[in-house]
Amino acid sequence: MAKGKNVLTTGDVARICNVAPRTVSKWFDNGQLKGYRIPGSKDRRIPVGELIRFMKVHNMPTAALPAGRIRVLIVDTNRDAVSLLAESLQGNGDYEVRTVRSNFETGAVAQKFAPHVLLVNLLANGIDATGICKSIREDEDLQTIKIIALANGLSDSESAALLLKGFDGHVSSWTDAAEIIKKIEEATAIIY
Repeated sequence: MAKGKNVLTTGDVARICNVAPRTVSKWFDNGQLKGYRIPGSKDRRIPVGELIRFMKVHNMPTAALPAGRIRVLIVDTNRDAVSLLAESLQGNGDYEVRTVRSNFETGAVAQKFAPHVLLVNLLANGIDATGICKSIREDEDLQTIKIIALANGLSDSESAALLLKGFDGHVSSWTDAAEIIKKIEEATAIIY
């Protein structure tokens, strides 16, 4: 399995779980393991987060999962705030963090860096968070990225509206590293 791969083949999953590829296909076909089929093909693809969830539910050892850090891309125009958050994430967890300051830069870095999680400040000047979310959701190669909005004091209706727009969640206090780490872990299905 290639480093940084967000989606796995049935063969990849079979090697990780130490089972035959046909067993993985059965798990997929009966709905135990979720994923999608390649259009016009019978080939199946399973997101890494879904495999981790499946393995934890079935008490399977996760030692065969590729060791790697969770890649986080932070989108914000405030250099000081971004630096503090990036340092905090790198100091409190096993994260590889990159930062960007524009919509264009977000797209370019997301393609190369392949983040697991995108943290975007909803209140950043010059950042179209909804546009970024829409672009990622429309890009087949980036659809597995979990997008978490950083915003202080959202109402329940504003939070619900974010989910409808394609966000995977939000953090009410973007300066609270512990809350952000918890959201990242929830979004990537890695629960310690």
